[in-house]
Amino acid sequence: MTRTAIHVDHIARVEGHGNVRVVIEDGIVKTVEMNVVEPARLFESMVRGRRFEEVPYIASRICGICSASHVVTDLLAIERVFGVEPTDRTRALRDLLVYGSYLQNHATHLFVFAAPDFLGMPSVFPLAETDPELFERALALKALGNELCTKVGGRSVHPITAVVGGFTHEIAAGEYRALADKMDEAREFAIRAVDLFRDFPVPAIETAGDMLAMVEEGAYPVAASRRARFLKAGAEFDADEASERIEEHAVPHSAALFARVRETGRPYFTGALARANASWRHLGQNAKVAAAKAGLRPPEGNPFMNNVAQAVELVDALDRCAALCRRLAEPDAFEGASAPVAFEVQAGRATGFTEAPRGALFHEIALDAEGRVEHASILTPTAQNCENLEADMRILAERLVADGAERDDVQLEIEKLVRAYDPCLSCSVH
Repeated sequence: MTRTAIHVDHIARVEGHGNVRVVIEDGIVKTVEMNVVEPARLFESMVRGRRFEEVPYIASRICGICSASHVVTDLLAIERVFGVEPTDRTRALRDLLVYGSYLQNHATHLFVFAAPDFLGMPSVFPLAETDPELFERALALKALGNELCTKVGGRSVHPITAVVGGFTHEIAAGEYRALADKMDEAREFAIRAVDLFRDFPVPAIETAGDMLAMVEEGAYPVAASRRARFLKAGAEFDADEASERIEEHAVPHSAALFARVRETGRPYFTGALARANASWRHLGQNAKVAAAKAGLRPPEGNPFMNNVAQAVELVDALDRCAALCRRLAEPDAFEGASAPVAFEVQAGRATGFTEAPRGALFHEIALDAEGRVEHASILTPTAQNCENLEADMRILAERLVADGAERDDVQLEIEKLVRAYDPCLSCSVH
């Protein structure tokens, strides 16, 4: 018997710690495991008994990149419990916060984590020598995301100005216009990034499971809708039904719970590729042209194309942020102010829902009559993706083995697949 074992202890260039184990016997792939080895984070336990005002700031500490998304998602859940209707201006500012985290995350993932895979480099640092312009402009794009989050949220991470019912502070009109100009200046490089990732060769595989994304008629939503859709199953549901539609379960080889569609038992993928498939028609014009040139059109099921989808979203985010900033600079462009609206604390349970950079994010919260947390559950994108990633790793390994690939090539392509998912393994454990 010929036996090949692939053990990757600590996948490089991803957030958090995870291992991969693959066993091949006589040309047959026997074992494929994605081992998340992070300890329990216990954020849901930390917020129990706390007042509602504290919850968004605690939950934002789950992730340094997606902190804005965690804050906004918690606020949406709390506001649903209290019956709060934020103004259009507040909604626009929240979109800006989420898009700021897209710029932060996608620029980091694409150029620091993913690009070295396709350029034959062990890390991003040799890129500073071989292509200093690409390196510097990639860092500048990440810095622009930091600046946007700082101006809107008060900090580049863990925003402090977003509160229940509105914002405690806003920048001046001139600062909005300056941000819009910077977004316009960055667009050309973002379009080049789509072309760059389009040209990288990837294995031709189809994801094993379904896809999940936020949907809204006539929009490419990131925080404005409560509707989620499993794209292949065609099943749509309200965010409050997330725990009924999504089943989490334990597996012996991972500290993270795996997730699947409760009705079908199938795993699923959430992230930029799922969003592009769900709402491709509603991308901005520049992003849609870039996506079409890159061959990204629905239905696209190759998980490696998540890299291209993120690059397309950079173009889309820059255009949307420029437009939003220019509108916010006009005094009467939005109905209502961003100052927090009045509300009454009451008991109840609700789920907040946003599209974080890495995919669908759900926060379920139950509050008592004094506004203290009785129950909390946080379902992050990577927690939802782990089972589908493992299934896709098997598909990829079987394809490569059937094609006669050498052991080292199998290992490299599996690592590239893991990075294409853009996992945050630290965030995947409850």
